[in-house]
Amino acid sequence: MLHRLLSHDLPRSRWLALALVLIVVALLAVPFALPGSKSLNVAAKILIFVVLVASYDLLLGYTGIVSFAHTMFFGIGAYGVAIASTRMGEGWAALGTGVVLALLLSLLLSLVIGLFSLRVRAIFYAMVTLAVASAFQTLASQLSAWTGGEDGLTFRLPEVLSPSFEPFEEEVLGVLIDGRLITYYGLCVLTAVLVLVMLRIVNSPFGRVLQAIRENDFRAEAIGYRTVVYRTLGNVLSALFATLAGVMLAVWLRYNGPDTSLSFEIMLDVLLIVVIGGMGTLYGAVIGSAVFVLAQNYLQDLMKLAAGGVEGVPVLSQLVAPDRWLLWLGVLFVVCVYRFPNGIVGWLRERAAHSRPHPETSA
Repeated sequence: MLHRLLSHDLPRSRWLALALVLIVVALLAVPFALPGSKSLNVAAKILIFVVLVASYDLLLGYTGIVSFAHTMFFGIGAYGVAIASTRMGEGWAALGTGVVLALLLSLLLSLVIGLFSLRVRAIFYAMVTLAVASAFQTLASQLSAWTGGEDGLTFRLPEVLSPSFEPFEEEVLGVLIDGRLITYYGLCVLTAVLVLVMLRIVNSPFGRVLQAIRENDFRAEAIGYRTVVYRTLGNVLSALFATLAGVMLAVWLRYNGPDTSLSFEIMLDVLLIVVIGGMGTLYGAVIGSAVFVLAQNYLQDLMKLAAGGVEGVPVLSQLVAPDRWLLWLGVLFVVCVYRFPNGIVGWLRERAAHSRPHPETSA
C-alpha cells in the first residue's frame, strides 16, 4: 500500500524516512503540543511552502526549466480566492468559484508562456518569465478596483473555516477546537494529497520522459518525443499546483496583497529551498521547507538566548546580537549548500547507498 501511495519512490534512506516521519508527526501535533498563534502560523507556512516548492521542483528538478514566473501562479491562486470571496461574499460557492477561475487562468497563462517561450534557450526563457511576473505584479498593484491595490484584500470564508466557529464547548486535550484548527488540518490533508499526486506524476511514464528531456533534450527528441509538448505540459502542471498553494495561503491568511504572494523574495526563497532540500526529489521540498521556515522564524529567538549567555564579551556579543539574525541565516544556508551540493535528501541517499553492502561483497 505504501509503495502505491509513494509510486514506488521510497525515501531510500533510513535517516530521510525518519526525518519525514518526524516532520509529519510534528506538523500534526503542533496545535496540541505548542498551542499559540505563532507556532500554528509557522506550521501552516511550512505546509504551504511544501506544496509551492514541490511544484517548482516538478518544473526545475524534473524538467530542467528555470522559471521566475512561479510566484505569479502562486499569486493567481491567492487572488482568485480573495477576489471571489470579496465580490460574492462568504460561502463555499465563492471559494469554489475563486479556485476554479484561478486554475483556469493559470492553465491559460502557463500554456501560452510554454508554447511561445519554451522554444527559446533556457536563459531567454528565464528572462521572459521574469518579465511576465514583473508585469503581473505591477498589474495587480494598479487594478485596485479588483485587487485592492497595495492594500490588498481582506475577506471572509465559510463559517466552518472562521476562527469564531466552535463546534464543541469543551476543550480537546487542552485545546479548544475552532475553525482555525479545522482550516489547519484541512491544509494538512490537502498538502499530503497534492504531494502524493506529484509523486505519482514524476514516477509515471510521463515523468520519466520529463527526466529524459532534462538529461538530454536532443536525444529525447531524436527517439521521437516532442520535447516542446512535454515541457509545456510540465510547465502547466507545475503552474496548477502552485496555484493551489496560493489558494492555501489565501484560505489561511484570509487576506492577500502583492507583497504577500507576488513578491520576488518568495521566488528567491523557493529557489533556495529547492537547492537546500535537493532538486529532483520532491522529498526535498518537505525537508527544505521545514528547515528554512523554522530558521526564518526561530533563529532570532535562539540568538536572543545566546546573546544573553555571552553578554559583556566584546566581539562575541556583537556577533550573536539578535538584529544580525539575517546574516547568520545567510551563513547557515551557504554552509548548507556547500556541505550538501546535492541537497539534504541527495546527501542522505548517497550515504545510505554507500552503507549498503554490494552484491559481490555480500556474496
